[in-house]
Amino acid sequence: MERNHEVTASGPLLDSRGELREPGWSRSLVQKYSRHSIKAPGWKIKEWDYYLVIGRDFAGAFTISDDGYIGLQSVSLLRFGGEPWEHTETVLKPFPMGKLKLPEDSSGGVTAYSDKRLQMKFTAENGRRHITCRFERFCGGKPFQCDIMLEQPEMDSMVIATPWDKKHAFYYNQKINCMRASGYMEFEGARYEFDPSADFGTLDWGRGVWTYDNTWYWGSGNADIGGIPFGFNLGYGFGNTSAATENVIFYDGRVHKLDDVSFLIPESGYMDPWRFTSSDGRFEADFIPVLDRAAKLDFKVLVSDQHQVFGKMTGRAVLDDGREICFCDLMCFAEKVHNRY
Repeated sequence: MERNHEVTASGPLLDSRGELREPGWSRSLVQKYSRHSIKAPGWKIKEWDYYLVIGRDFAGAFTISDDGYIGLQSVSLLRFGGEPWEHTETVLKPFPMGKLKLPEDSSGGVTAYSDKRLQMKFTAENGRRHITCRFERFCGGKPFQCDIMLEQPEMDSMVIATPWDKKHAFYYNQKINCMRASGYMEFEGARYEFDPSADFGTLDWGRGVWTYDNTWYWGSGNADIGGIPFGFNLGYGFGNTSAATENVIFYDGRVHKLDDVSFLIPESGYMDPWRFTSSDGRFEADFIPVLDRAAKLDFKVLVSDQHQVFGKMTGRAVLDDGREICFCDLMCFAEKVHNRY
């Protein structure tokens, strides 16, 4: 199979043995995910919806996940202006094992979690995505709440279907960028309002069976350039990517495919300047960190070491037709995550 194979034919994601039918990338969920087709034990199945919405000097991140033997529901509030600040609060629930009933297709339906402290819901319908959340005792005993709308017109997304080098293990993932954001977040008497002319949301929709010990790299950003939405998705470490990478440029509703992209993280620390470079020369950028959303969990069997670094990126991206898009001080993030779970 050729490098960066594009899947265009609709059909089931998995065959009768529970293996990927056609590894590669696509512009939408042309391959249909079904939890019932998975042959691995239920405690190995990982499903999540993650939204990141970035404003001019603030951002919010929202996760509803069912990772088999653990469920992690989290909310992050980040401020980039003045003295950068962030707080992430997570609710852990053991052994959800499919009880959250996350949708098998990202294009519609409701993803929801509710308990006495946290009520969070993601609704997708009619080209819009609605995020609502109320989190009691979010930070310092004070609540957080939000009501955010993301507009999703007809446009390409990035979808990857990659196997792991282990039987029945696979990764199916969709990234939807360039969704214009409106609405607000509220915490501690402050109201953070999103401006759809400049602010965007991104969806990371993941389903699959992962191997136990993994390190991945992921970066994403969006901007309005001359009235045209522009974005990128960069990443590696998600299984065997010999059939395709997930590196793409988004421009005016279309995906432009890249080959390999390297994250050059300085050994001196995550808050020093990074460099991004592509094997095909079509994405070159410098990244100046502003805030490291670092988190570390160590429960012996369950270990997570995360560095999601937010900052400003300046560089150039080349579209499929050779046009060059230049961007400056684009607020985005890039991360390195090591998980054993």
